Amino acid sequence: MHMALTNRNTVIMFDQTGAGQSGYKLRKRYNGTRCTTSHNDLVDPTCYAHSVEYDIAANKVRPLRLDTDTWCSSGSFLSNGTLLQTGGYGNRAKSIRFCRPCGGGGGKNLTCGWIQSKKTLFDERRYASSQILAEHDRVVVVGGRNVFTYEYVPKINHEEKSFALPFLHQTNDKNSGGNNLYPFLHLSSDGNLFIFANRDSILLNARRNRVIKTFPRIPGHGSRNYPSSGSSVMLPLHHKDKFQKVEVMVCGGSTTGAFRAANKGMFLEGLRSCGRMVITGNHHKWNMEYMPQPRLLHDMLILPTGQILIINGAKHGCAGFDNARNASLEPYLYNPKKIFGKRFKVLKSTSIARMHHSSATLLPDGRVLVGGGNPHPRYIFRNVAYPTELRLQAFVPHYMDKRYQNKRPMNLTIEYGNQIGYGKEFRVKFMVVKKGQISNNTVTFSAYAPPFTTHAFGMNQRMLKLRCKRMDVSKNGSVNAILEAPPSSFVAPSGYYLLTVVNAGIPSISQWIRFTHNG
Repeated sequence: MHMALTNRNTVIMFDQTGAGQSGYKLRKRYNGTRCTTSHNDLVDPTCYAHSVEYDIAANKVRPLRLDTDTWCSSGSFLSNGTLLQTGGYGNRAKSIRFCRPCGGGGGKNLTCGWIQSKKTLFDERRYASSQILAEHDRVVVVGGRNVFTYEYVPKINHEEKSFALPFLHQTNDKNSGGNNLYPFLHLSSDGNLFIFANRDSILLNARRNRVIKTFPRIPGHGSRNYPSSGSSVMLPLHHKDKFQKVEVMVCGGSTTGAFRAANKGMFLEGLRSCGRMVITGNHHKWNMEYMPQPRLLHDMLILPTGQILIINGAKHGCAGFDNARNASLEPYLYNPKKIFGKRFKVLKSTSIARMHHSSATLLPDGRVLVGGGNPHPRYIFRNVAYPTELRLQAFVPHYMDKRYQNKRPMNLTIEYGNQIGYGKEFRVKFMVVKKGQISNNTVTFSAYAPPFTTHAFGMNQRMLKLRCKRMDVSKNGSVNAILEAPPSSFVAPSGYYLLTVVNAGIPSISQWIRFTHNG
């Protein structure tokens, strides 16, 4: 249900805690008592793991203790790589948790894993979204079921509460499950917060707690947010315009009436349309185009090439238990730079349905980890059309083919440490097999903040195309490059990013860097 790549090259994955017996049985409960083969223990959820940390290199998982129910929660990474995790289910909807990644061999490290905060949110937050802000390690949490406010973590003082957001009232479809839950949040490079819910969007000045712009409604019928569950991404920011052009993209969702129809056993065709809109400047218009087929419940990930991968999902229905049909098995590759009508490419089909409660995330080697899928209130592994899915898959993009090895940058290293101050120069080294396969015109450098993915939205996902001030290629194919860090935390909130070299469309294995005020 929830997935996030950490700077320790692990992936934190977790579900709800009350769904019954997962596929990972524990020898002991976390309180130390033994889990036996008795019937009571075999059906006891506390004898099963509901959160794991996946070590990518070792291809192994280890259980993480999770004491509170994270069902339909949100998350953002802090500058030190800790996952700040907010909300959840029932009496845990005000919970604040932290998860410190352990990394390979970290199982005995008592400082890693889940930590329950003694502080809580002001309002209950289930189906809310969160976004890291420009202010150091401050996160905004927006919305939730029957919650029409936003709030900050941490609070400035003990008197700070939540802030009313009438926009959430205005976008709420009371008889359709909301259709404004898990709102799409994107931090603009001016520090303002873009919020999209249902079909509408605003720009919030989070420093003054004031809505400063209302954007045009996205054209067409239907809704885009949970339970209609389209998806959204902010297209890569570029140094050539000083990161000032900010463009968002919203794709798919459910048609009008889909939620009510699904509750009656009828599954309406989803939306094919996608909209792109520049949210900076003074002229705003949704430019519409169409996916090859209808899609909802999907994930949108920015690949190192700057292309958008659309993966997972369904073609009919909406989100919720047993509310969707006709799994979307073919991923789409979207190239924002191609001409209109030529941007979508249909990729090879998978055989595993990934619909409600599935997720995906980009890995440092360029693959995409895909997991989950459970359209049931409990774990059900057989005798249903879409059983609870325990298998992980790696989607392997075309750029990883061996025929591109001559172009692929290798052995990427960051000199003098990976902590980089804003606006500072830093030096990187890498190799290419053949010197003639690289030039200043073919190479780009990107910094990527991986998302916290859940319910068809990658929170905090962000890519920046960095400026290369100088690049020298030696006779043996060794390359030295001087790059410039983004100018401020408005452009790139402080924290860990994947640095990637892309040569003629072929990316290197990424390395972690940390943008900081103190570099």
